Amino acid sequence: MATFYILGIDQSTQGTKAVLFDKNGKMIGRSDISHRQIISKESWVSHDPEEIYHNIIAATRKVVEETGIDKKQINCIGISNQRETTVCWNKKTGKPLDNAIVWHCNRAKAICNRIGEDSSITEDIYERTGLKLSSYYPAGKILWMIENLPEIKKLISENSIAFGTVDSWLIYKLTCGDSFKTDYSNASRTQLFNIKELQWDQKICDAFNVPIEALPEVCDSDSIFGYTDLDGFLGQKIPINGVLGDSHGALFGHNCLSEGDIKATYGTGASVMLNTGDEPFFSKYGLSTSLAWKVKGKVSYVLEGNINYTGAVISWLKDQLGLIKSASEAEALARAADPHDHTYIVPAFSGLGAPWWRDDTNAIITGMSRNTGKNEIVKAGSESAAYQINDVITAMRKDSGISINQMCVDGGPTRNNYLMQFQSDITNISIKIPTVEEFSVIGASYLAGISAGLYDERNVYKNISYSLYKSEMNEIDRKLKTDGWNEAIEMLIGTSKRSNESAE
Repeated sequence: MATFYILGIDQSTQGTKAVLFDKNGKMIGRSDISHRQIISKESWVSHDPEEIYHNIIAATRKVVEETGIDKKQINCIGISNQRETTVCWNKKTGKPLDNAIVWHCNRAKAICNRIGEDSSITEDIYERTGLKLSSYYPAGKILWMIENLPEIKKLISENSIAFGTVDSWLIYKLTCGDSFKTDYSNASRTQLFNIKELQWDQKICDAFNVPIEALPEVCDSDSIFGYTDLDGFLGQKIPINGVLGDSHGALFGHNCLSEGDIKATYGTGASVMLNTGDEPFFSKYGLSTSLAWKVKGKVSYVLEGNINYTGAVISWLKDQLGLIKSASEAEALARAADPHDHTYIVPAFSGLGAPWWRDDTNAIITGMSRNTGKNEIVKAGSESAAYQINDVITAMRKDSGISINQMCVDGGPTRNNYLMQFQSDITNISIKIPTVEEFSVIGASYLAGISAGLYDERNVYKNISYSLYKSEMNEIDRKLKTDGWNEAIEMLIGTSKRSNESAE
């Protein structure tokens, strides 16, 4: 077979990666460029869409130069993207009207509370979209834009406005405005998409005052989304053959293609995703129901739990508290901590995600003793990720009845061996850790390669090997620790409830 390469683009919360894969699916080079985290005095979090687009072009140029490949041998592109982050732009000029609202920004909280006053529409939102009403999703973010950006109403009347997640913004820019598209995985995370009828839901769009004509065309995840020469860099146009939201990309990258397969992606936050097959499975325990993808004309569904703060807790320990100088120090300090210390950190800095979905809470530290010190605080911060993921898996077990004995994981925090062993211990399942990284972009790139007929899906996954962590904790200790965590959660929710009652 002639030499070829597939370009993977991973646009994440913290930055952009351009990754090259060879004809065997092996990663041969990557380039990373971070972008600004724009935080307002209200603690609203934004990204500059133009900066992100320019970083994609720059990262691609860099990885091609560093690997020395012939750019004419790049055959197609796969894109994975941070989900729920919302962009609006003028379709005629291609210019954003404002910075993108990042997924964990809760500026639309009051709007969602207002919509939630009508219990019937709240029920409709869940039954149609599989998502509980929350400012986490683009629907509320779009309505915030409509109500707060003066230029939007005029552009809506002229049918010149575009609302989309990061994937649709990038596709639009990469194709010079020729394609305004998204895939099923990203559409299912907007809280505007009917996951049963597989189309934008008119009733829900009306509830959020979102014009359907301002939303992108929804396409199969393995379709051709358009053609690009990367702002002239390639010298020829090549197809964008695969698009997946980052967590969906990781699920595909782990080859979790069958019912019962599960993975967790650790990043700024975390996503735990369970493949439930070809039927939507609606949760009674605080999880989301979404589309994994639509590939080869067939949809697959997932149960998912999203957590706002996991890896970001380590950043907080480093940047705000100054307890560590780098994330790599967290493991050694956690191991050096008193194993009998009962400190818990519940990192609800922007509310609690799944399975609690409480955006009226703030973070707490509880259970400290006079002997609690730096090591114990770092240990509690690290363990908070495992406890939150365990809460989601517990809900999945209750909802699905599926016996979950093993989970694939990916993301930077998986390099913390203390955290991975603790995750296995507290969840009582085996944890599979791959020897390679960047599973979101692996999934999107493999999907693009398979779609283009360049990769054999039976063989391409053989490039990935795993190590295994098995639970070593006895049931008594596990129960003692999870009971302490549950008490901390109850304390947090109880305190928030009392605060709300006092405010009223």
